[in-house]
Amino acid sequence: MTATFHVLMVCTGNTCRSPLAAALLARLLEEGGPNGVTVSSAGVGAQDGAPASEGAYLVALEAGLDLSAHRATQLRPDLVREADLILAMSLSHVQRVAELGGSEKVMLLGEYATGGAGGEQIPDPFGGDVHAYRETLHNLARLMAGVRDRLATEVNRDQR
Repeated sequence: MTATFHVLMVCTGNTCRSPLAAALLARLLEEGGPNGVTVSSAGVGAQDGAPASEGAYLVALEAGLDLSAHRATQLRPDLVREADLILAMSLSHVQRVAELGGSEKVMLLGEYATGGAGGEQIPDPFGGDVHAYRETLHNLARLMAGVRDRLATEVNRDQR
């Protein structure tokens, strides 16, 4: 039986960046990522139950991703405890995860994806036009291969 390694994506409202990042990573994992990895998302200021934003939903569809069932989840201490790795979109999200007890397992998404080569933050497209959402999706997609590759190395090492 394969152990489960859980990745939690975190942003502000859990209606744009983190659901897009989670959907992108989930697709990569299905296409050939390491086995036994699950992914979910939450927001530091999420309104529980809110759907994905219209812009995120539309650009996800354009990319062949389905956010129709997504519902926002407020970041809570139990979610932090249950995650093995937490990837945050900005430094303020890293700080909030640390306040909830997750300092040893949180990193900026951009830093994790590049092996520490850059502390890139992902700007929030909320309230922007569809071009802002497309740019966000592009930035997230660009980083996800690095996330998958690093997970493959780390998860396989941990399961030996």
